[in-house]
Amino acid sequence: MQDAPPPDAPQGVSEHRKAGTIQSVSTAAVFLRVLASASGPLALGVIAKRAGTSGSMAHRYLQSLVREDLAVQDPASGHYDLGPLALGVGVAALRRLDPVELAAAEMKRFAARTAASAGVAIWTERGPTLVRWYRSAVFSINSLALGDVLPVDNTACGLMFQAYLPEERIARARGFQPEGFRGRRPDPALLAEVRAHGWCELQGHLLPHVAGQAVPVFDPQGEIACVMTTVANLGEEVSDAIGRDLREVAIALGKATAGRIAGR
Repeated sequence: MQDAPPPDAPQGVSEHRKAGTIQSVSTAAVFLRVLASASGPLALGVIAKRAGTSGSMAHRYLQSLVREDLAVQDPASGHYDLGPLALGVGVAALRRLDPVELAAAEMKRFAARTAASAGVAIWTERGPTLVRWYRSAVFSINSLALGDVLPVDNTACGLMFQAYLPEERIARARGFQPEGFRGRRPDPALLAEVRAHGWCELQGHLLPHVAGQAVPVFDPQGEIACVMTTVANLGEEVSDAIGRDLREVAIALGKATAGRIAGR
C-alpha cells in the first residue's frame, strides 16, 4: 500500500499515486533531474527551490541519494552533485542508444502517416547512403531504394551532411561519385543557413514537381550520426506540413539521443 504524498511534496507528485507508481522513487527522480540539469554542484536551498519543495524534504531525499551513491555532497561547501552510480547509469544508457535505429523507427511511422516517402541515410566514403527507406502509400518514388548512394551536392540529404562534416570527407566522397551526380559546390553561406535552421529542402532536384527535405540526427557526443530525409510531391501546403512534422521529429529524437538539437 502506498503512503500519501507528504504535504511539501513537489508539484505533480500526487498524480504518481493515482498512476500506481512508487511514490518515493518518483519523488527521488525529481531531485535527480534537478542535479542532472544543473551545470555544476548546487546548494540545498537551490535544489529545493528548483524541485518545488521544502528544504527539509530536499535534505532527506538528498541524503538518501548520497547513501546510494546516486548523489555526492562536498564536505566543504555542502553542495550536492550527481554521484558515481548516477553517472554510471547515464553512461550505460548512452551505450545502448542507436541513433540510426531510433531514426529508422521514426521515419517508418512518418511514411505511414504522411504523404511522403521517408528514410535514413548514413555517411559512407561514397556519400549519403540510404540504410532505411519507407515508401508512403500516398506518394512514392520507385527509383529510390535501400542502399542507394545519393548525390553530395544535388540532394537535401547531401547538403545536410555537408553542413556538419569536415570538408576533406566531403571532397573524398565527391571524388568517388559519378560525374553526372556532381553539381555545384554549395556556397558556405547556404551551409551556414542549413545549420542555423537544422533543416534543408531542395525542389525539382530528383524529378520535376518533387521536393526533398532533410534533418540531422546527432549522437550523444553531438556529432552527426545520420540524416532523416523525405521525398514528397511538390506543393506549398504539403511541403510546409511535412517540414514542420519532420522538424518536430528531429527535436524529439535529439532529446531521446541526448545529442544536439539542430537549429538550437
